[in-house]
Amino acid sequence: MKVCVDAMGGDHAPEWIVKGALQASFRGIPVILVGDEKQIKREAKRMGGIPSNVEIVHASEAIGMSESPTVAVRKKRDSSLRVGFKLIKKGEAHAMVSAGNSGAIMAAAIMTLRRIPGIDRPAIATLIPTFKGHMVLLDIGANVDCRADHLRQFAVVGTVFCRTVLHIPFPRVAILSNGEEASKGNNLTREAHQLLSNSFLNYIGYVEGRDIFSGNVDVVVCDGFVGNVVLKLTEGLSQAIFGFMKNSMKGSFSAKVGYLFIRRSLRNLLKSFDYSEYGGAPLLGVDGVCLIAHGSSPPKAIKNAVYHAHELATQNLVGRMRLNIQKLDVNGKPEKVSNTTGK
Repeated sequence: MKVCVDAMGGDHAPEWIVKGALQASFRGIPVILVGDEKQIKREAKRMGGIPSNVEIVHASEAIGMSESPTVAVRKKRDSSLRVGFKLIKKGEAHAMVSAGNSGAIMAAAIMTLRRIPGIDRPAIATLIPTFKGHMVLLDIGANVDCRADHLRQFAVVGTVFCRTVLHIPFPRVAILSNGEEASKGNNLTREAHQLLSNSFLNYIGYVEGRDIFSGNVDVVVCDGFVGNVVLKLTEGLSQAIFGFMKNSMKGSFSAKVGYLFIRRSLRNLLKSFDYSEYGGAPLLGVDGVCLIAHGSSPPKAIKNAVYHAHELATQNLVGRMRLNIQKLDVNGKPEKVSNTTGK
């Protein structure tokens, strides 16, 4: 399974992107670097050259971080993003990783790969650490305005993703709301609640923001506006708590001694919230594997994104999603979720 990497996307492209992609290739993952060939070879030379399992596909254009996504994708036909997705469309690659303009990544993916039949709005998902492991949160920014049926679709693709990545046989699904009672929420959540209550999913109702980390829910769905706020708050709060604890331990000798005993645990805690450990967030609902990495991703994040993209392609994530989405009948009542791979 070859992973295509957008070498020109990101704040530190192509240097950090090429470095991270090559680090992943050293572990045996076949990689295709797409972008300006001269720049890619220059960066690869600094790391000892191009390994035998790495290919370079030249693309004469790149989409900037501040460019209008739709306009740039349509005008720049030879951009590294479009060239990379075309390789997947032709079957010459099996997954895509990019740290570039997130709007352009989504636009290019939808334009080239298309949506999985039955999906109206692809969603971006992320893994959130909990007291018992991890859970899946989606959407975290692709769709700020949603209909109830979109949340139902998010729940289906989120369930398949959770089963594939976290290996949870029958994930517990919930809608993020401002209370657990069915009367809470807004028109969107109440309508989605009715749809999911009559679905094949293991739907447990509403959860509040404080329940996300409890480990008592596996998939939480919401619109992209709410999801992005939750994600950014979680990232900021984890860093703030770590900083508060470090500062509080500088006041006395006993506090400093105590810090020496717990610093490894604190670092492990911060590591669990570090986006570079996961590499990228999957765009679920397009007809191909696509991971969107943070724009300022270091080489470590790119390396891990390539790992995860390769794993998702190997486990046929898209085939599993396609199979389960197709089970939705005309009345919107899905059959039981399938365990098969969809191959």
